[in-house]
Amino acid sequence: MELHHLLKALNAGETITGDSPLHAVMHRVSQDALRITGELNGGYQEPALVRELLAQLTGNPVDESVTVFPPFYSDFGKNITLGKRIFINSGCKFQDQGGVVIGDDCLIGHNTVIATLNHDLAPKRRADMHPAPVVIGRNVWIGSNATILPGVTIGDDAVVAAASVVTKDVPARSIVVGSPARVVRSLSD
Repeated sequence: MELHHLLKALNAGETITGDSPLHAVMHRVSQDALRITGELNGGYQEPALVRELLAQLTGNPVDESVTVFPPFYSDFGKNITLGKRIFINSGCKFQDQGGVVIGDDCLIGHNTVIATLNHDLAPKRRADMHPAPVVIGRNVWIGSNATILPGVTIGDDAVVAAASVVTKDVPARSIVVGSPARVVRSLSD
């Protein structure tokens, strides 16, 4: 089994069983992610080198308009898609096996956690993982210490307040607050 087999299964939402060859591939790829993020977070890096390391982590080019303030953590890396003019502040953690897509012009606050995997609830199957993507639309602002859970889509121009836990989709042009996050108002120009 290779990375492309794993990505195909993850992006199809297939359960990755804890004892499977795909699970072994996931762990192998994770070692690369830990090595790359270790280099990224090991000391000061010029912005161009940060983008170069992010490109290694994701396996895709990173636009020169993307800014990430380390430390930045990912335990997989190969299922992150970044748009243009994105700012990711320090301390963010992406568990991206299920897929993380961030649209253009987004602001991601300090210590944001994006999770895309759930473990099975059955005790005997707890090592099995259920992937679900997180999709963040264009021009979204996510406040510090927010947590975005698997399967969530955040609509264009939305705002996620600091320390919110987002458990369900966020409509475009809305502000969500709390744990679990709830819509408190809609935005107008």
